[in-house]
Amino acid sequence: MESAPEATAVVREITIAARPETVWEFLVDPRKAERWMGIRAAFDPRPGGAYEVEVLPGHTASGTFVEVDPPRRLVYSWGWEPGGDGAPASVPPGSSTVEIELVPDGAGTRLRLTHGDLPSAEAATSHAHGWDHYLGRLVAAASGGDPGRDPWLDGVS
Repeated sequence: MESAPEATAVVREITIAARPETVWEFLVDPRKAERWMGIRAAFDPRPGGAYEVEVLPGHTASGTFVEVDPPRRLVYSWGWEPGGDGAPASVPPGSSTVEIELVPDGAGTRLRLTHGDLPSAEAATSHAHGWDHYLGRLVAAASGGDPGRDPWLDGVS
């Protein structure tokens, strides 16, 4: 009897009440990205360019832009820098891939995110939880709203 393969990808699709050009800016402009994801961001949004996002204190995602096709498609490698304790990351930098597609949808944008190449079903579940949280914040920010203080920062120094 064959067992089903573990799900090692996260796929999410959302609709945002903003044009693709506006949503794109929230994906590639570090100041705008900080409104919905992270406390510090640095981006060089060109193929081969690097990025870092400190999502929470001591939790920094980093990687390299692979494909940059404004305002339609963004592909980048993804992983976590080793923690402050020096422990290796469960998803090392560059070991997984995030693909984001933006498609006009009436007056808004349909965003499809695929985070693949994750090392395990556990990593996929953890990242799905994170993407659900942050994509909700992106919807608010890119639609012209204020996502407010990230509740995940509560209790973090």
